[in-house]
Amino acid sequence: MVTIRLTRRGAKKQPFYHVVVTDSRNRQGGATLEQVGYFNPIAAGKERPLELNLERIDYWLSKGAKASERVASLVKQHRKQVAAA
Repeated sequence: MVTIRLTRRGAKKQPFYHVVVTDSRNRQGGATLEQVGYFNPIAAGKERPLELNLERIDYWLSKGAKASERVASLVKQHRKQVAAA
């Protein structure tokens, strides 16, 4: 099954996550089908904490991909930000 999940990047105590589409059997940080955004939980200043390609996420969801709980909440949050802007 295809999943949309976070994969951790960044240094120790400085998390940075890529939002990726991958086969659920692949290990965390392994091979991915596509990168559809990023999440920076410790963004400061003018850095953007969240960037998602909603068009591609919707495409993968329409093809049967499942989003992890955290990714689903981030997508919901990003949709609210886009609608407010």
